[in-house]
Amino acid sequence: MAVGTVGHLELDPEGRPQDLDEIQVSKEQLLGWYRQMALIRRVEELAAKAYTQRKILGFCHLYIGQEAVAVGATAALEPEDVMVTAYRDHGHAIARGVTPRAVMAELFGKATGVTQGIGGSMHMGSAEHNFFGGFGIVGGHVPLAAGAAFASKYREDNGVSIVFFGDGAAQQGAFFEALALAQLWKLPCIFLCENNYYAMGTSLERQSFLTDMSRRGDGVGMRRWQFGGFDVVDVYRNVRRAAEIARSGQGPVILEAVTYRYRGHSMSDPAKYRKAGELDEYKAKDALKSAIARLTGDFDVPQADLDAIKAEIETEAQDAYRFAEESPDPDPAKLYDYTYADTTDGGT
Repeated sequence: MAVGTVGHLELDPEGRPQDLDEIQVSKEQLLGWYRQMALIRRVEELAAKAYTQRKILGFCHLYIGQEAVAVGATAALEPEDVMVTAYRDHGHAIARGVTPRAVMAELFGKATGVTQGIGGSMHMGSAEHNFFGGFGIVGGHVPLAAGAAFASKYREDNGVSIVFFGDGAAQQGAFFEALALAQLWKLPCIFLCENNYYAMGTSLERQSFLTDMSRRGDGVGMRRWQFGGFDVVDVYRNVRRAAEIARSGQGPVILEAVTYRYRGHSMSDPAKYRKAGELDEYKAKDALKSAIARLTGDFDVPQADLDAIKAEIETEAQDAYRFAEESPDPDPAKLYDYTYADTTDGGT
């Protein structure tokens, strides 16, 4: 892609916006994002504890290490925009505004969960927050975001849809079909690959010749670029620019955020396939450390303020854990409420 412009945006030879540093971030914004990321991580740590105690059953895919992507991307969107995620969705739900109580209760399978305890770890969602997440079929959720973007374009409501998916999902047929139609119809959609280097236990270089998943957009002529996903400010700036492009009617954008998950694919995965020293290498780029460095270096935030935030987070996360433990189980009489239509009115 040659150097050029998109509206007022200057692009480099790889199609990346060149003026990202012009997007200002305030101390209050960054403090809020730091708090969200730290809260997500602590809730996930407590979820891991609950899983080992068999208080959480079934699948459980933790988001530890990738917090900057969900928080930064969500901050770049409007509340009316649609967010679609795959099954590693706890962090996205909290970033979008779902309470830790509702997330933890859902993990525990309780009636007070965000989907009343019938979705669990992999199937969270909240219409109130325009958050349609937790789809278990790898890559199968990507066309849903294209559909939501089509609806926004049809209604002319100025909305944007964003879909989060992993590097493994970028190999699926439904993903390619969604890209092709989104580009053909110039849909206001952002396709955001969270490249954490592993599709379950298969490393990126063993599953794909391309290691920059944004280049999947080249085949359909879609604007695309790659960026680091460890600094929440970088994520915010990149996704905000992509949202401006999509919202302006210039068509979809596919992005790749290079990130890393600290845990296995799920709680049942010991992650023994990692190379020696790899985890420590990526932990050196940790999202929380990056945010703290910016807060203390750019805004002179005292350590006492960060310690206070950490204490608040611990209280909120522990409250969510207790709330989940003490919440009631779902009513068995409602087991099929979202499976079969109600025919008590005489229908068949």
